[in-house]
Amino acid sequence: MRLNSLALRLFATSAAWTLLALPLAGYIIYSLYREDVQLSFDAQLKKLLTQITVDSMGTGGDVPLIPPNLYEPLFEVTQSGWYWQIRPIDGAPGRTLVSPSLATAVLPSPYDHKMKPDNGGTRWMNVPGPTGSNIRVLEFLDSPGHDPEKTRYSVIVAGPLDWFEATVAKFRTRLTSALALVGLGLLAATVFQVRFGLLPLRRIERGLASIRSGEVERLDGQLPAEIEPLQVELNALIDSNQDIIDRARTQVGNLAHALKTPLAVIVNEARDDHSPLGKKVAEQAQLMRDHITLYLDRARMAARVGAIGRVTPVDSTVEPLIRAIERIHADKGIAISYTVQAGAKFQGEKQDLEEMLGNLIDNACKWGKTHVYVTAAVDAQTSSPRRRKLKISVEDDGPGLSPEQRKKIGKRGLRLDETKPGSGLGLSIVGDLATSYHGRLALDASAHGGLKATLELPAA
Repeated sequence: MRLNSLALRLFATSAAWTLLALPLAGYIIYSLYREDVQLSFDAQLKKLLTQITVDSMGTGGDVPLIPPNLYEPLFEVTQSGWYWQIRPIDGAPGRTLVSPSLATAVLPSPYDHKMKPDNGGTRWMNVPGPTGSNIRVLEFLDSPGHDPEKTRYSVIVAGPLDWFEATVAKFRTRLTSALALVGLGLLAATVFQVRFGLLPLRRIERGLASIRSGEVERLDGQLPAEIEPLQVELNALIDSNQDIIDRARTQVGNLAHALKTPLAVIVNEARDDHSPLGKKVAEQAQLMRDHITLYLDRARMAARVGAIGRVTPVDSTVEPLIRAIERIHADKGIAISYTVQAGAKFQGEKQDLEEMLGNLIDNACKWGKTHVYVTAAVDAQTSSPRRRKLKISVEDDGPGLSPEQRKKIGKRGLRLDETKPGSGLGLSIVGDLATSYHGRLALDASAHGGLKATLELPAA
């Protein structure tokens, strides 16, 4: 997931909620369980205290009796953590009774520690026991035969808190492990949910890439209802773009046909008039023709470059073009060799690539002595498909150009040698076309002795 992506945002918000909700839920569950165990533990102590009080104080005698151990076997095990104790309070005379588990130890009295009784008259206190471990002490004050005139005794029952804490700690460990597994499962489910939920966007991305590469013309396929309006709008935008391009081409063509005939008539008539006025009209008419050709060419380029999904295979374009140019220059015996990388494609119109290559190869054949070399390959230095460049070089073994000449060449209408056929517009047209595709034309010295022209264009 990238930092600036919908997937990361969705995952981060879901993960944050999971990491917040699970610990909070765990704390609540743990607190409720601890309270429940505490209540159960206290209820057991109350039950034991009630039974011992009834058995020892329920007789009509003047002293408490030793209660029979019918409730908790651990009362018989020395220092087991479970104890009972009966002794007089306020320094009154009377015997003290203790469980066998207490042996010679004495339990502290909540009454002596000024602990307040609850609604049932019992007092609670947590203190260290005879072995140093914490115990929970429960005390009730009563008299033999429940007679308030007789000596009052403190009846105490105590249970080990380490059992309570161990039970709670064991549950806490299990709860933490379970919630951790649930959290990991939720995070994994979130990742799957994000990936699955955003799959339609990946389909749109691949569909747009296919349109851009010329494989398809529209964004088709069944998409979710939330994204379907986007599909409709994108297809409408593509249709609108194509309509604008078609109209622009039509208008440019109409303008070209409308201007060619009147200009041709003006030029022909002016050439027949050898007066200064006729020469001036012919000169200006030719200038008008050059300007019209320039701006019509640029208009055609703009219309073609704006088209979506135009892809041209280089190999199938170069081969017939070279064969045609070889026939044109057959009298010179120029050999043209070419090497094209398999699968190389130009992101643009076929006729634009033909025009650029045709001008460069034809120019190389005019100046070359015996051989012209054409190579085409896709630059693999970048992994992004949108930044890949198609590099085409055309070299000859002619006289070449000096650095100063290479700087001048390419200007519209400029010809370094008037003996060679042409209008001086070829390299200018190539440069303009390359620039319109966000590419460039570079001139350099060739290793074969002549000129090397390198085209850098967008690759499909």
